Amino acid sequence: MGQPLTLLMPERFQKRHPMHVEGFGHTGISSRPMMSQRIVSAMRKGGEEFPIDASISQSSLGHGRVFTVILRDVSIRERTRQELAQAREDLRELSVASRTAREQENSRISRELHDELGQNLTSLKMDLAWLEANTPAEDTRVRRTLVAMRSVLDSTVAATRRISADLRPLMLDDLGLAAALEWLVEESTRRHGFTVDLEVDELSANIAEPLASQIYRIVQESLTNAGRHAAARHVRVHVRAIGPEIHLDVQDDGRGIAPDDLRKKGSFGLVGIRERVYILAGSVEMRGDPGRGTAIHVRLPIPAEARA
Repeated sequence: MGQPLTLLMPERFQKRHPMHVEGFGHTGISSRPMMSQRIVSAMRKGGEEFPIDASISQSSLGHGRVFTVILRDVSIRERTRQELAQAREDLRELSVASRTAREQENSRISRELHDELGQNLTSLKMDLAWLEANTPAEDTRVRRTLVAMRSVLDSTVAATRRISADLRPLMLDDLGLAAALEWLVEESTRRHGFTVDLEVDELSANIAEPLASQIYRIVQESLTNAGRHAAARHVRVHVRAIGPEIHLDVQDDGRGIAPDDLRKKGSFGLVGIRERVYILAGSVEMRGDPGRGTAIHVRLPIPAEARA
């Protein structure tokens, strides 16, 4: 008690403190917090610094101006905030690793389905063709059986290709993002009946992993939402590099999305998009009005090694 306020200040702040107080006195403002721009630190008796929540106020009395400063020790709050921020960062890194491992496993299974199982099915089709060519025309029962076998075999080949592509389109690894998105647009048009305007600039077309996979999945989820929920007739998908970021825009002319839809339980498609953007340290904006369509704007940072 009775000591100057600088007793509680780290030495590096002591010289400028009177100027700050004087400047506040000339503002005419009655009070303001001191942590709005930066963390304020105080010093304990033993020299240890700790974070504080500080506010300053002034009032005019007959003999002059009186300043009042209130200091609160917020060490526990700041420590909790830092721990929460670290936990979020750890969760983000875990999500990145988990999704990367999942994409790698999907790629392995997809390639095995496409190569090994696909080759075996192709071999069976060749054997079946030989049997058909060498079965007498008058043996109608056998020929009917062979026709039925060919139909089952063709549907199995188609299912294998579809499952392989759904797990992970091999052209994403072999030909890049642009080719994979073109295939995705064709498949989405066939399944949902809408038309898609796709534009991918040169830098985005050659973007490396894991960014390419996440962009592909975001577009895939957006097109699925446009077909299943929005009843859209036309969708616009633009992917372009602007400075150090990839900008992805998906806009449809469907039924639109209300603010409550973004918070609705069970909207895992939208949640999935947000999670993918979050783990890549990007940002996403979703907007739409009922009857006027939905627009999704995603910004993802390009890794430094990909920009070099």
